[in-house]
Amino acid sequence: MNEHSRQAERTRLAESDSPTAPWRLWGPYLAGRQWGTVREDYSAGGDAWTSFPFDHARSRAYRWGEDGIAGICDVHGFLNLGIALWNGRDPILKERYFGLTNNEGNHGEDVKEHWWVTDGTPTHSWMQVVYRYPQREFPYAELREMALRAGRNEREPELSDTGALDENRFFDVRVSYAKAGPKDICVELTATNHGPDPAPLHLLPQFWFRNTWAWGRDDRKPTLRAGTRDGWRRITAEHGALGRYTLHVEGTPTLLVTDNETNEVELFGTQRNPTRYTKDGIDRYVVGQDATACQVVGPDDTSEPGTKVAAWYSFDPVEPGEAVTVRLRLVEGDGHLDAFGPSFSDTVDQRKAEADEFHHTDLDPKRAAVVRRALAGLMWTKQHYRFRTTEWLDGDPAQPAAPTSRKNMHARNAHWRHFDVADVISMPDEWEYPWFAAWDLAFHTVPFAKVDPAFAKEQLLLLCREWLMHPNGQLPAYEWEFGDVNPPVHAWAALQVYRSEEVKDRKFLAKIFHKLLLNFSWWVNRKDADGSYLFEGGFLGMDNIGPVNRSEPMLGQWRLEQSDATSWMAAYSLHLMQIALELARHDESYEDVATKFVEHFLSIAEASTQFGSGGRGIWDETDGFCYDVVSRRLPDGHVESQPVRVRSMVGLIPVLACAVLEPWVFEELPDFARRLEHLLAKRPELQQFLSRSGGGALLSLLDERKLRRVLSRMLDEGEFLSPHGIRSLSAAHREGLEVQVADQEHRMGYEPGESRTPMFGGNSNWRGPVWFPTNALLVEALRTIEEFHDGRFHVELPTRSTRHVTAGQAADELVRRLVSLFLPDHDGRRPADGKRIESTDSPLWREHVTFSEYFDGDTGEGLGATHQTGWTALVASLLTDRRQTGALGESTV
Repeated sequence: MNEHSRQAERTRLAESDSPTAPWRLWGPYLAGRQWGTVREDYSAGGDAWTSFPFDHARSRAYRWGEDGIAGICDVHGFLNLGIALWNGRDPILKERYFGLTNNEGNHGEDVKEHWWVTDGTPTHSWMQVVYRYPQREFPYAELREMALRAGRNEREPELSDTGALDENRFFDVRVSYAKAGPKDICVELTATNHGPDPAPLHLLPQFWFRNTWAWGRDDRKPTLRAGTRDGWRRITAEHGALGRYTLHVEGTPTLLVTDNETNEVELFGTQRNPTRYTKDGIDRYVVGQDATACQVVGPDDTSEPGTKVAAWYSFDPVEPGEAVTVRLRLVEGDGHLDAFGPSFSDTVDQRKAEADEFHHTDLDPKRAAVVRRALAGLMWTKQHYRFRTTEWLDGDPAQPAAPTSRKNMHARNAHWRHFDVADVISMPDEWEYPWFAAWDLAFHTVPFAKVDPAFAKEQLLLLCREWLMHPNGQLPAYEWEFGDVNPPVHAWAALQVYRSEEVKDRKFLAKIFHKLLLNFSWWVNRKDADGSYLFEGGFLGMDNIGPVNRSEPMLGQWRLEQSDATSWMAAYSLHLMQIALELARHDESYEDVATKFVEHFLSIAEASTQFGSGGRGIWDETDGFCYDVVSRRLPDGHVESQPVRVRSMVGLIPVLACAVLEPWVFEELPDFARRLEHLLAKRPELQQFLSRSGGGALLSLLDERKLRRVLSRMLDEGEFLSPHGIRSLSAAHREGLEVQVADQEHRMGYEPGESRTPMFGGNSNWRGPVWFPTNALLVEALRTIEEFHDGRFHVELPTRSTRHVTAGQAADELVRRLVSLFLPDHDGRRPADGKRIESTDSPLWREHVTFSEYFDGDTGEGLGATHQTGWTALVASLLTDRRQTGALGESTV
């Protein structure tokens, strides 16, 4: 490879610092699921899952987006390309992934398919996905029935439990995208029969426009025309904004043309449809053998205009071990004169080689493979997200009137009418969470910064834009309820992204800082009800972690003051202080703001220790731990309070609130230093939150004595320390415990795996499993402690082992345990694969790493969403962190 090729992807990145840069025009922006989302819910009751179920998806046009298998679209979400398949047995075309809804799954929503993003580059010059398609009839009904029979204490029924994958009776369909140019994309689909017998397979690449014309707001309708020209089978797309594109299809497949329109007769029993052909026309023609369902375009024909086209390739049979290949080429304009000539294979080979060079690392092959897969999956989470809440709440002119329930001031997202977004956003998960979440996205940007810092910065700024951020300063949490509250980790992420670049982008840092000032003020004004510096916030992303639903108002005038909310705000203050100090090095006006945030931090720290509305902070001296506190004001004016004695992650979040003031702060910013000294002299009781050494200082919510007590629990294998990271609830609660909260007794206990409670839909569990985002933050906190103490701070690891290590070595050990989830153990199995089919001896399963939402607190088995290369992609950051002090392959204890 020549030097130009070695730097090719980096050159493209350097030319693509804008979201609309040419190389970013096409990407994996097509959602894995659009049905069952809030955006598509136009029901009176607000039940998104039943309002637009999976069984409607093949026949009903979406309002706000599209979905498909291993698909791509343009950055505006207008024109889409994906694959459909049929094995000759399924009752419907396989056009989208199937999964169970919250009402159907025994642990909430759950996708029932297998696919893996195996490779990719940041500009999407190269992408590859493998989809595993059963050869027997897909067991839609059986999976639903199995889930209905299963209780909450049982494992989730999986596709493999139905026998659909027995004897490797499946096709692996490898979909590769290689860009010859920003608007010239070579697509290769290769399907391999891994079963023991010949099996039929129908591949139907689909090309379609999102329906933008049926809602009464813009009647302009794009067109797709299919036919043969210059000896090539091709589909020509015409769109008012995109212009003209041509999709070449190799060989002589049958071209099927229909419209992306709702089949109202089939779904709603109307007398007639608005158009002759409907969205399900291709399905009804191929599977239902309805000859009138769509246009059939022969080699000598040219179709009438449509908005959805499939190229039908039939392979009957495919022999065992045999692979069949279909090639496509999408080109702007009238097409390519030699679409499938040498330039096609040359492009595929070149882009693959460039990806190899781009992802080259000094890590050993097993760890390098984990990093590459994690980053590939992360890059595939980028989806076009379009939602205008005013139109959603009010309804569309050409559609039935919006239900009166939407006019209620308490209707979902009724206070977010300003929200108007049409951007590419990194999603937590392609299927289960095909929408952004504020704190998830912040974590995504950290590994993104390693490969695509421009995108990372753009994503952090995007959530603060005026079309997303509420005018009062609140960041939107996620589409199910924008007004919910996620932990304020945006400033932390901004610092991580800023520090990751050799050339520091102070303009970005200033932009995000000014926006976060508004958000910080919102927190102070809305989540500190009585000005006590003890904060509320609700569930704060950690769903069922408490014995009660922390998002619901408490009875009897009780209120909940939260250990985690208070600690998040202490950390937020420190992160904004650090940003202000960095900016003050070049603009002294920021020194005053930095002082404001250090004072705010110290006020929170003091309150958390001994004061608060009830004379009780979150720190509990008896247990040496931090707890939520419930309090109420009595008629005589006194305040009654009590701790919620559950040892959980909410008591470890205080560890995160620490920051180093490096010597340069005191040397370069004398005004800040002088004001800090004045404050500490005037209020000497605050000295406990600041330690000094070597001309620098450490600010910490927990002084050294308290920190050691909390860490002794965190690093105790009988409590929080698991073989694969820090648990979200202490294993000391295995037998369960009863705790009084606001005059009521509640029982809860350690649950290392799936949730046994329906709280928050039951689809995630913070009562024992290991979660990557909080673990990554704890690792970072230990590194901050190490940075300040420089090897002088030692902890016992594990607790009661008599082995002592530095804070940095403790961080290394946590990283080793987290990373071990994805590496083969002595039996050759990855702990994250657990007892699922991925843990079998078959190399067909062993070659693919699954990145789950969270992990069993005892075994490490991956649970929840199974394509969560959102925040679980933090493993890539942990593996490539240059601050390691020990070998990742061996324990440091």
